[in-house]
Amino acid sequence: MARIRVGLLPTSSFMVGTLPVPKYADQEKTQFATDRETGAKLYTITLFFMEEGRAEALKITVPETGLPDGLKPGVPVMPVELFATPWARIFNGSLSDGIAYRADRLDLMAPAAEAA
Repeated sequence: MARIRVGLLPTSSFMVGTLPVPKYADQEKTQFATDRETGAKLYTITLFFMEEGRAEALKITVPETGLPDGLKPGVPVMPVELFATPWARIFNGSLSDGIAYRADRLDLMAPAAEAA
């Protein structure tokens, strides 16, 4: 599968939309999904991505080791080593497709008012 590094503009910003939730490897939610290299549990977090006057909600997978303390909705963060992986599958005769986002970690950012 192609992994594409996401290039961000210097004006790009991210804000936490939801708290991280565990990602599961099975539909019954009995087994945590883990990073293939480190074995760390994986979590999904919704971030609001803002750039050039537009905003989008992105679900991003992050290992537990990359989640800093203090994450809550509204907190500014910056994903580190953000990659996009396009995917497609046929389920019950219908094509589904999308983009899966993955970051190594999230860094807390100072709010704009404090940075000035």
